[in-house]
Amino acid sequence: MSDLMATARSLVAQGRGILAADESTATITKRLAAVGVESSEQTRREYRDLLLGAPGVESFLSGVILYDETIRQRGRDDAFFVERLRSIGVHPGIKVDLGTEPLEGSPDETITRGLDGLSSRLVEYRDMGARFAKWRAVIHIGDGRPTRQALEANAFVLARYAKACQEVGLVPIVEPEVLMDGDHSIETCFDVTERTLHTVFEALWQHDVALEGMLLKPNMVIAGKGCAEQAPPDVVASETLRCLRRTVPAAVPGIVFLSGGQSAAQATHHLSEMNHEAQPWQLSFSYGRALQDEALRAWAGDDAKVDTARKVFLRRGALTAAARSGSYDPSEEAA
Repeated sequence: MSDLMATARSLVAQGRGILAADESTATITKRLAAVGVESSEQTRREYRDLLLGAPGVESFLSGVILYDETIRQRGRDDAFFVERLRSIGVHPGIKVDLGTEPLEGSPDETITRGLDGLSSRLVEYRDMGARFAKWRAVIHIGDGRPTRQALEANAFVLARYAKACQEVGLVPIVEPEVLMDGDHSIETCFDVTERTLHTVFEALWQHDVALEGMLLKPNMVIAGKGCAEQAPPDVVASETLRCLRRTVPAAVPGIVFLSGGQSAAQATHHLSEMNHEAQPWQLSFSYGRALQDEALRAWAGDDAKVDTARKVFLRRGALTAAARSGSYDPSEEAA
């Protein structure tokens, strides 16, 4: 347990956070297509190499969540990505869920697949160098959703996954994401997020998951994308913290927020506002698109633009890392 605790704490070390580079093949294909790049094993590897091979990423990254394909790949230097990350003090992690499917009895809601054979997959990933894992559950708002059935079913699966991780020596990142899709208010998001987190931590307790050896990856409390009234950053921050203080035990060493449907600037500003005062947990980031999108557009598959794209990525990382201490300056976005 001491190793799990040490890894969890190092993943939320001050000034650093986690890059979510765990997009499935289908998802990364869509993102590459958006910048005119055909998806293939080679182009996906080249893009991940652009990010993971950027000099100095360890200044703002403590960990990287990889996908099954990526954890098996080598970079331009012929070193496995896992080996490269560990050589610079960045923990490799792995996405272990297999995506969502309709929830039986409530087909407008989802349950996450992947418990079958999970223990053996976790051992394989651990032996390949992974030190933590991630599992995402999706919670929908609207038309009577979420149902209690959906909350309890997803919490149960998250808890089983977390326990399986700890039994083989991996730190579980528990990700119950309340989606921003819809026109719901920030008050509705608060209510659903509170109910979600209460249900998740009840399940974690029932499964005897050691809270000191895990991390939570939640959404921020924010209005739906279709809502006409969007709260300013200080309100998003205060409502998110109020919700977390009502639901998350202080034993959890860190909270690594997802960026969801926010822009890079929004996700960074909100995190910075939350870090203006000390909290029971370290408040960090586990961003995917919010860290990657600018670099992806700068590269767009052109090998001659790799260095430029890496500079864009490093600059985005520095801005996001500044939010860890509450020192992010929104005016720097225009620089």
